[in-house]
Amino acid sequence: MERYDFKTIEPKWQKQWKEKNIFRTDSGPDKSKFYCLDFFPYPSGDGLSVGHCRNYIPTDVICRYKRMQDYNVLHPMGWDAFGLPAENEAIEKGLHPKIIVPKYIANYKRQLDLIGCSYDWEREINSSTPEYYRWTQWFFLLLYKRGLAYRATAQANFCPKCKTVLANEEVENEMCWRCHTTVTKKDLKQWFFKITDYAESLLNDLEIIEWPESIVLMQKNWIGRSEGVGFNLKIKDREETISVFTTRPDTIYGMTFCVLAPEHPLVEKLTTPENREEVTKYVEKAKIETEIERLSTERKPTGVFTGSYAVNPMNGDEIPIYIGDYVLMGYGTGAIMSVPAHDTRDFEFAHIYKLPIKVVIEPPEWDGELSKIQRKEAYTEEGRMINSGEFTNLPSKEGIEKIADCMEEKGIGKRAVYYRMRDWLISRQRYWGAPIPIVYCKKCGEVPVPEDQLPVLLPDVEKYQPSGTGRSPLANVKEFVKTKCPQCGGGAERETDTMGGFACSSWYFLRFASPHFEKGAFRKEDVSYWMPVDLYVGGAEHAVMHLLYARFWTKVAADAGLIDFREPFAKLMNQGMLHASDGKLMSKSAGNVITPDSIVEKYGADTLRIYELFLAPFEQNVIWSEDAINGSHRFLNRIWKLVIQNRQRYNPQWRNSQVTTPQEKKLRQKTHRTIKKVTEDIEHFKFNTAIAAMMEWINEIKPDEVSDKGFSETIENFLLILSPFAPHISEELWERLGKKDSISLEVWPTWSEKEIEVEELSIPVQINGKLRDVVTVPVEATEEELKETVLSSEKVRRWVEGKKIEKFIIVKKKLVSLVVKDKT
Repeated sequence: MERYDFKTIEPKWQKQWKEKNIFRTDSGPDKSKFYCLDFFPYPSGDGLSVGHCRNYIPTDVICRYKRMQDYNVLHPMGWDAFGLPAENEAIEKGLHPKIIVPKYIANYKRQLDLIGCSYDWEREINSSTPEYYRWTQWFFLLLYKRGLAYRATAQANFCPKCKTVLANEEVENEMCWRCHTTVTKKDLKQWFFKITDYAESLLNDLEIIEWPESIVLMQKNWIGRSEGVGFNLKIKDREETISVFTTRPDTIYGMTFCVLAPEHPLVEKLTTPENREEVTKYVEKAKIETEIERLSTERKPTGVFTGSYAVNPMNGDEIPIYIGDYVLMGYGTGAIMSVPAHDTRDFEFAHIYKLPIKVVIEPPEWDGELSKIQRKEAYTEEGRMINSGEFTNLPSKEGIEKIADCMEEKGIGKRAVYYRMRDWLISRQRYWGAPIPIVYCKKCGEVPVPEDQLPVLLPDVEKYQPSGTGRSPLANVKEFVKTKCPQCGGGAERETDTMGGFACSSWYFLRFASPHFEKGAFRKEDVSYWMPVDLYVGGAEHAVMHLLYARFWTKVAADAGLIDFREPFAKLMNQGMLHASDGKLMSKSAGNVITPDSIVEKYGADTLRIYELFLAPFEQNVIWSEDAINGSHRFLNRIWKLVIQNRQRYNPQWRNSQVTTPQEKKLRQKTHRTIKKVTEDIEHFKFNTAIAAMMEWINEIKPDEVSDKGFSETIENFLLILSPFAPHISEELWERLGKKDSISLEVWPTWSEKEIEVEELSIPVQINGKLRDVVTVPVEATEEELKETVLSSEKVRRWVEGKKIEKFIIVKKKLVSLVVKDKT
């Protein structure tokens, strides 16, 4: 028999798909659409691992399936080629990014084709090409014109290894998200996007999208909405005030001091001469500490007295103003009202610096003795208010509202909502990115580049490495920097920072709708048809950064009237990690990376696909096992053998044929059940159980027990539902059955509930708790008919003969139980 030669079969069909442009997306809106998108990949020098395939293979399955259901499928691929990853790798290799990026892209494309992915390559995009980043710059100008892009001097996160600033979202545990170097702080003029203006919308709209609960929670926590009261503390003998915010106004009578962040702009003004030396030393020390160190609950909070006092607006008490490292400028207002009796950190701080502790929320079983509170810990729950003037005896919930009302009536404070999220820092002092389209003119000031002058081209330079001085390498390219002011025509200088790579990936899903459109970032009617993305698939590591930024840009575009939707990704799925056989993450440094190339060479792409899909549920982390992959290979060999050995029996005229034997009836029932099971499992991303159902089905296919038409019906349906999972072998066997067209262009089979219905039931019969027989009855059998069938059974008669049947219990369609006793 001819063997399963995947090394010949797979290249053959990949070539045919390409030559016939099988997966080209239709542009007309005459069909229902399905837009499936993988996260925008950065093509690294390592290429794809089998771990990456856990993303790309499942999306390919669902897209092939949707095409067979006659959906207009958009399944594009492009490259997130600008940014730190590409530039850092170029530096490491001693090459230029413009050289390595095209090379890496070509390798990724080759590997994706190798595993049988059905992308429409006519829609391929590359974020580092002028044709693309022209529109990234256009989006920058859109935000700028709408007051959402601004330049400010700010203390920025700075990576000493990457030699550039990082957005807050790009700092993970005080380390650079890309190179894992500890981040420091630097005061620099930076460009920001005002994402905080969209905080409420970003939070509320999480309710209208179908995303994993864990991702939604991470976004909610990052946005960090807090309701409370904002108010100003007057400073004794000074005109300045300190702005604070609290979510617990019911504790305001317990405020005995306030604390400013060391970076707070009022620190210098409020520090008295006798305290200046100590305060200055403290501020300098705090600058070199990480936020994790400062916020750690495992170390004692530290601080220093400024020498100034503030006034509690509710009772007139004078309270000392401290500087403390556990208060951060990036959170809230950078100043806190300190209520040590009811806040854990304030309690600890008060003990260290011997500051008063005033109880204003009554702890359970408290006898009024302050010494007991001082010996224990802060009471942070709600309760009955005490020592709170006219609000004494109110429960906390009521007190919060009453005090807020009072503060608003007296003009002391105002109800407010604060967010943990900060504005998005977009500037990068790096070469490999989209230049920021702004020029600086001595006469006109800050001037946006006119849209008809886009793109601002990234100059082709030999020396692109970052300087680490806080200035971009572009600052040294005179022919780039020197330009004319678009407004007055006088001499001007270009902005030399580039945009962070996340700018490019914040709108790429829109470009795929009309990737070659030259009059705009996208054609509105195309985006209206295709968007939002129906299914977005990628790793959970992008839960905050990319997903948050993409949602923000989409909402800005909607508010500008450019699009008619507010959320870019209707449904999000995160694949589980595929670890190496040693249980560790696959990495070049660990030497445990398994490439699809090596597996395809040994087993074939279809085996790799079946194995990765069958290995575990889509979202589950799993460990690679080459021993287990043999089972997937055997499964495909069984299919090959079954069809090749019996293909002469195939009769394409099998439709509408009647089943003639119980075996054929049983097989048809299994066929329809499996079609239903696999269809439903694909819809729910349960690829492992879909393959398990096909494995069960093939065990039921016994050609010798059915007619040619019975075999033909079964094998044709089998290949159709196998094809999204293992497309190469399915195409080959389809052709061997005499079919002319690609199986990828065929219609997905449907099932009949009537064929699935069971006509007979097998009912177990227990006698005195022990199984004695199994009887077969029609589904519609009455209880009397079932009873008659049971009692006519020879096996049952043997156990009840000469005995009294005390109970005859029928559990409908499931069980018959008899209780019998000897006759007395």
